[in-house]
Amino acid sequence: MRLRLGLLAVCLALILWPLGALAQSVRLLRDADIEHGLSELARPVLSASGLNPARVPILVVDDSGFNAFVIDQRAIFVNYGLILKAESPEMLQAVIAHEAAHITNGHIGRRGQNLRSANSAAGFGTALALLAAAAGAGEAAAGIAFGTQSSALRNFLSHTRAEEASADRTAIGVLSLAGINPKGMLELHQIFAGQELIGSSRQDPYMRSHPLTRDRIRAAEAYVASAGEGPATRPEAAYWLARVKGKLSAFVRAPNWSEKRLSSETYADLKLMRAAVSAHRRNQFATAAREMQALLAAHPQDAYYHELWGQILYENRRWSEAMAAFGRAASLAPKEPLILASLGRAQLAADQPKAALETMERARGLDFRNAILLRDMSLAYAQTNQTGMAALVTAERYALQGRLKDAGPHAKRAVQLLANGSPAWRRAEDVLIAFEQDEKRKKK
Repeated sequence: MRLRLGLLAVCLALILWPLGALAQSVRLLRDADIEHGLSELARPVLSASGLNPARVPILVVDDSGFNAFVIDQRAIFVNYGLILKAESPEMLQAVIAHEAAHITNGHIGRRGQNLRSANSAAGFGTALALLAAAAGAGEAAAGIAFGTQSSALRNFLSHTRAEEASADRTAIGVLSLAGINPKGMLELHQIFAGQELIGSSRQDPYMRSHPLTRDRIRAAEAYVASAGEGPATRPEAAYWLARVKGKLSAFVRAPNWSEKRLSSETYADLKLMRAAVSAHRRNQFATAAREMQALLAAHPQDAYYHELWGQILYENRRWSEAMAAFGRAASLAPKEPLILASLGRAQLAADQPKAALETMERARGLDFRNAILLRDMSLAYAQTNQTGMAALVTAERYALQGRLKDAGPHAKRAVQLLANGSPAWRRAEDVLIAFEQDEKRKKK
């Protein structure tokens, strides 16, 4: 499943335990517009939690189940299924507040020790692989694979009942401090009421990693009751939830599902956006173009709508037009690495490798872990006869994927071709050393 059609996905291997059974793949859906909307919803929550919203992105997992989790303090992961099922902004914000509480309350501290002691195949260490989980791929369909046994991953993500109760208390306080109605926490708990009576194999993944008790539900009920009516839903929060859900559903649901719901769409711009995506997915370019032109005429300063138009043009092989659309998006959001990566890809497709490299370097400066960007950069370096740099970024891409066996030969070639002692040479040396250490580990 993918959000963006025709674009390649990347698998970044995160091996926390040795593989002994069929690995479970967990993929991220990356999209600048969706992540921007989630950041708007998360900002007041994270700020009230004492976290820097710019440093804790909300990342969407390609899973229809109802779940959310944190691995370390660098990101909060939320299944797209949870987002689509969120009935109010407060409910999604309660999830974010709860996961943020696991960070601020120190519940993930023991995971850091687990990671440091894990038998990892990622030569940069699991910490770098975890950072790669937050990597932008320049398009919404980028994926990440957690190459670990599903039971091990579930155990790694699980919290104790005491931690859950503690996170609830902290989250409710954070929501109140942020001026958000805590009723979302109660709505969340009510979904899972009674699941503790079901066998673990049949429980929702959220229930298995976030054990729920009647005491937790009663505590949330008591707090919400004492808070009274509470603040009303903020209009901007309602809009961003609708926008995130609108774009997600437009790509992950069948086109006819979206089309049946267009008449009930509250926001005019989201109606146009969803209609354009539906037409694009049906390969009806003229219709998609008409909807997008109406959308851009009404919202000419929206970088993310220009990016969507660029995507549609790119996937219809209209390179020059796509480059212009992505360029407009980048001028409106110059620090958005996913948009810059898309612009660089369009420039490369339009036979402008030098311009593409300049743009891609800017994108990588904002997000050095973008594996698909590295793939594009290797092509651009090769086309500009910079074979040493092409070998380097290829080695780094494989390393981020956990494929050190593939990274090693490219790193060795880069070391041979790059100026001895240069910054690029040292980067290649880092990958080569990681490869050699991993080979030694395997022989033990």
